[in-house]
Amino acid sequence: MADTVAAPPPKVTILKGAEPDLSAATYKIYDESHTMGNALRWMLMKNPKVEFCGYSVPHPSENHIHIRIQMYDNLSSLEALLAALTSLDNVCETIDAAYKSSLSEGKFEKWDEKS
Repeated sequence: MADTVAAPPPKVTILKGAEPDLSAATYKIYDESHTMGNALRWMLMKNPKVEFCGYSVPHPSENHIHIRIQMYDNLSSLEALLAALTSLDNVCETIDAAYKSSLSEGKFEKWDEKS
């Protein structure tokens, strides 16, 4: 009998209690922690159409975060979340490119650890 491996849960799910138009919703993001939660909250709060955004790690042993987004004017929090994720990805790509460029120049201090 072959062992079956359970599929991982979806990366993002919308928790119960969301407004029908998604103007206010809490999202569960699987396999993330404070690092993503704080960066994503920061990116969402840069959007002037976001009224409120906060995140939590429900329990240290749980492998996900919750992020609550409330919008002005009944706009979609899902669209704001997707835009923030895209913007955050662009920031990370820019930082990565600048780091690789700087590293390739070789202008950094090399340190040898002595015992």
